[in-house]
Amino acid sequence: MALLLRLVLAMLALAGLVLVAARLGAFSGRPPTDLGVREGRLKPPSNTPNSVSSQADLYPDHPQRAHARIDPYSLRGSPAAAMAGWAARIAAQPGARVVEQRDDYLRAEFTTPWMRYVDDLELWADPAAGVIHVRSASRLGHGDLGLNRRRVEALRTGSQP
Repeated sequence: MALLLRLVLAMLALAGLVLVAARLGAFSGRPPTDLGVREGRLKPPSNTPNSVSSQADLYPDHPQRAHARIDPYSLRGSPAAAMAGWAARIAAQPGARVVEQRDDYLRAEFTTPWMRYVDDLELWADPAAGVIHVRSASRLGHGDLGLNRRRVEALRTGSQP
């Protein structure tokens, strides 16, 4: 019985340490240095199933292409007006922070409340195609239980994931 009690106390202490580490940012990761638009493309989807991209089909040999594929948003009005509207919509989401905003591009970070994981969201207005391309990916880990996909779709409908 004493061994079981010690084991339970050790597990509780470990869980407490993990939560403290998470709250201090141990699971937030570093912002990727290769985000942005290059030659009309956002960064490819992650090699793990924790990202979505409306440009996944541009990378036909990518291992997560089929899983990551998501529809772009429709571009209504000018790119600058669209980005301003998206910035306001994103800023209203829990844990969201707009990091960069230009007339045709927006980057935001979403931080989960408990473990403080950070996901990076990018939007790029492509007026020639009449769309806003979107990419959202977790910085750390392998899976995200579909959170990036739910977030992108929730932003599309104006709800919360």
